Amino acid sequence: MLSYRTFQNADPPRILQLWVESGLGRAAIQGRSTEPFEISNYAQPYFDPRGLILACDGDRVVGLAHSGFGTKADQSGLDPGTGIVCAVIVHPEYRRLGIGRELVRLSEQYLRERGSTIIHAGPSLLNDPFYFGLYGGSRPSGFFESDPLARPFLNAVGYDEIERHGVFIRDMSSGKDPTSAKIVMIRRQTTLEVSEKPQRPTWWWFTRFGRLDCLQYQLKFKKSQETVAVLTAVGLDQYIPVWNQRAIGLVDLVVTPEYRGQGFGMTLLIEVIRQLRQDLAGCAEVHSPETNESAMRAVKGAGFERVDTGIVYRRREPA
Repeated sequence: MLSYRTFQNADPPRILQLWVESGLGRAAIQGRSTEPFEISNYAQPYFDPRGLILACDGDRVVGLAHSGFGTKADQSGLDPGTGIVCAVIVHPEYRRLGIGRELVRLSEQYLRERGSTIIHAGPSLLNDPFYFGLYGGSRPSGFFESDPLARPFLNAVGYDEIERHGVFIRDMSSGKDPTSAKIVMIRRQTTLEVSEKPQRPTWWWFTRFGRLDCLQYQLKFKKSQETVAVLTAVGLDQYIPVWNQRAIGLVDLVVTPEYRGQGFGMTLLIEVIRQLRQDLAGCAEVHSPETNESAMRAVKGAGFERVDTGIVYRRREPA
């Protein structure tokens, strides 16, 4: 008999089994241990067991929905006004029984009771309380288009698409990097600096990157030492069983406003890949919002090829 309840301390192995057996595609790690889930989810200082709702058939966990909240604009804490349904999973043997719909309803109830007036489905930048490093590859970017069940299900339960993020891969096994006169000139003018964390890491940074193996790269002018562009590299070893190669995630590419559209972002991507190739990674992955045309050009110009699309949804307002 099906029942619904919130998370209990004995649940992580049952949740891992559901995750592995549900066939979540290339976006999800193929978990062999509960440790990655502890790091990214259960050990977060704001983890609330009431936000992780489970569908059970006896002692077996056959579905889950996990919700949390967005981040304040200054990245100093949570913003309960924006709720995010981060994950909805139903075991293949139990689909089309209304379980997913009920899990979403209970999640929305939880979020609204805690002050959410806006509800998203699919975590994304600054709205990603959970599953960083577990789903999405280099970073959560909604639910992937390669999952054919996501869009029709979310549309049916009242969610509409609001954001699209391109998911790109670059083969790092070849030493042939894109080049041009512009790239050569920028390389002569700049230098690459590496650090383990930003100069002023935020609370949000510590709850994401502070828990993972990562490095920050800064492209600076040699003469003035002015920072032109910044990029973070994250290890994605959890994806080796899924992608059959070691991968590096490249995230948070930021170019100083006055230098955007001039090739600095593309050059930084290429230079970081040149550095990381020495670590024997097979590929690099990067995500880019489709609305950021400059970033999309930089990613494509650096030799990345699109392999998927992450879609973020928002709860439709009642008619």
